[in-house]
Amino acid sequence: MCGRFACSKIPKVLAELLDAPPPPDFVPRLNIAPSLPVCALIRDEPSGRAVFDWLRWGLVPGWARDPQIGARMFNARAETAAEKPAFRAAFRRRRCLIPADGFYEWHKDGRLRTPYYIDLPDVPMVLAGLWETWSDPQGGVLRSCAILTVDANEAIRPLHDRMPVILPPAAWAAWMNPQARDPAQYLRPYPSAGMRVEQAAPPENSQFKLVGGNA
Repeated sequence: MCGRFACSKIPKVLAELLDAPPPPDFVPRLNIAPSLPVCALIRDEPSGRAVFDWLRWGLVPGWARDPQIGARMFNARAETAAEKPAFRAAFRRRRCLIPADGFYEWHKDGRLRTPYYIDLPDVPMVLAGLWETWSDPQGGVLRSCAILTVDANEAIRPLHDRMPVILPPAAWAAWMNPQARDPAQYLRPYPSAGMRVEQAAPPENSQFKLVGGNA
């Protein structure tokens, strides 16, 4: 799963590829948790342009009665997202890119939980996401997102059996394209050889608790 990640910058190559300037209100953060705002690259509706926007982490489907449903939908299993009622509309039409410096996982040994930080030393890390728009009866609008996960690779498996989908640069534009024929082809574990896994101190500003969930 992916329950905490860091994002201190928007990779220049990502912004240039899809001609989307970084948001002027971007703030670097080293400890992004579910329910917090996430800076993501989306295909704006109805213009079709790629733009950076702030989305609440925890997807709220458009049909939901209560936005609190998003609290348990911050991850979406890649194997079933195309069919699950909560995610299938977003999987078809509203796929997004979520830049990250790296993400955290914990090794559990009894009561001891040791944080590890995972990043890509040679290329920007960009996570595959889904996003949705939800409207309340008073006319308020909430945009939210989920991060897709797959089976862990060999590097992550000692820490957790799931990991976020990390998209290589060659897949960024296609993942954002709602007309892409087979977006599921990009949903695979990132190669272990390209990853760095290091024991880490808990990220700053953390009242540290292990985030629940099994996605």
